[in-house]
Amino acid sequence: MNSSPVVIKVGGALLDDAAAMQKLFLSIKQVSESRPVAVVHGGGPLVETLMASLGLASTKIDGLRVTPDEHMPYICGALAGAANKQLCAAAIASGLTPVGLSLLDGNMVVCQPMAQKYGAVGIPSTADASFLKSALAQATLPIISSIGSSPEGRLLNINADQAATVVAELLDAELLLLSNVDGVLDADKQLIEVLEQDSIAELAKAGVITDGMKVKVDAALQSANTLGLPVYIASWTADITDILNKITGTQILPKSQAPEHGVLGDAL
Repeated sequence: MNSSPVVIKVGGALLDDAAAMQKLFLSIKQVSESRPVAVVHGGGPLVETLMASLGLASTKIDGLRVTPDEHMPYICGALAGAANKQLCAAAIASGLTPVGLSLLDGNMVVCQPMAQKYGAVGIPSTADASFLKSALAQATLPIISSIGSSPEGRLLNINADQAATVVAELLDAELLLLSNVDGVLDADKQLIEVLEQDSIAELAKAGVITDGMKVKVDAALQSANTLGLPVYIASWTADITDILNKITGTQILPKSQAPEHGVLGDAL
């Protein structure tokens, strides 16, 4: 029986769906009886709402939120504060014992600033897994926001998919990228069970994988190649055991596991 850890990444939109949140945490509770689980989260919609209410402009370059240092107190408050504690409270309601964390806690992850044009946006890399592994060994559920720090102590905003990948790398864990979609759909709106680099490129060229799903699939492929393990794109309303057993969702294969002629073969 597989007892390796599972890292589950959820987007901030989950906070607007109380029923989905409850279902997810009940599913996590079931899985956590046999495998350690950690949750990594973003909080884009919450940040957008807060910035608008404060009259602060929010812009993106290449899909990344430009984050001036003077905005970081608000973004930290939204992600490491409000979003993190909402998720922790929902976990408690489902009978779990959450520990609310950020990437910078326990020296888990070290972050370096990206190009200056992005502001306080960073790239994460693994540092010390001992604190996180200790938390998991105590049967707690780490719920980790995508706020990091440079070695000099500068707070940095981290893309949540990248944050989840580095936590999965830290734990040598399976990674699930969960959102409000069932997985990747083909041209006939049917779920695609398995994808790898060549088939992703073909479907993107054919206009089947576009926009937000293209960003998600590219992030999953990058994560799969980093981890050397399949990464799952699935719905946060699905049973996690079903996702891990490949009953639902889309598996994104790393280069090392991709078949020679692509998983779609001559189907395109």
